[in-house]
Amino acid sequence: MVSHYSDEVKRKSSSGPDAPLPAGYNKQPDHSPDKNEYLLMFPPESPFNVLPDNPPDFRNTLKEMFKYFVKTGELLEDIINDCLSLPPNFLKEYNSDRSWDFMVTMRYLPGTEIDNNGITEHEDGNLITIVLQEDVGGLEVCKNGEWIPVIPSTGTLVVNISDVFQVLSNKKFKSATHRVVRPEGRSRHSYVFFYNLQGDKWVEPLPKFAQEIGLAAKYRGFYYKDYQALRLRNKTHPPSNPEDIISIAHYEI
Repeated sequence: MVSHYSDEVKRKSSSGPDAPLPAGYNKQPDHSPDKNEYLLMFPPESPFNVLPDNPPDFRNTLKEMFKYFVKTGELLEDIINDCLSLPPNFLKEYNSDRSWDFMVTMRYLPGTEIDNNGITEHEDGNLITIVLQEDVGGLEVCKNGEWIPVIPSTGTLVVNISDVFQVLSNKKFKSATHRVVRPEGRSRHSYVFFYNLQGDKWVEPLPKFAQEIGLAAKYRGFYYKDYQALRLRNKTHPPSNPEDIISIAHYEI
């Protein structure tokens, strides 16, 4: 993983200024409450990818993982389509462009007694997030105000329903609130796949879950790329006041 190399070597895999997201190697700013470093990868054919040459076969491994994550995302999307009683292939046709998907290889620095935050509590801004954990814990999900550890289990994936499905379903499906707590004395590694929408897609509550059943829409519509730009701003320029962090509540009516 990324921890085995010096910062100088890692920075050779950093992206240029034209990438839509900071592809390749990056580290959270010093002023960020999040303490991690990561390697971000777009679809294997993307010209924005900046993947390291070492260790040997790492590039090929990432590309293969990406393809399997896409297949898993498509399967989950099909299951959700049925759970929401939507017409066959509705979500597949709505979300037919895979160019905005990306995968992140994460390393969380070892925690201490006074600082163990890895990623502050949040909901993901995409459709579905798929997480492959190693044996080090730290991922927690919030339910009814209680933080519940997501215990790693060999051969399993963690799946989060995210903000877009919360909006499309008019809050019938809830985006999962989660965080990462860094274990003391050990780094934590994971692979995280973000199954996304194409940026120009319009997102709003589907009529099936609003006007067709006599309910008011709980969100105003937005372009996916606009919401993602606000989310990225949270990362690059973390607000001094946590209440100013943009979430899907920004679009609530």
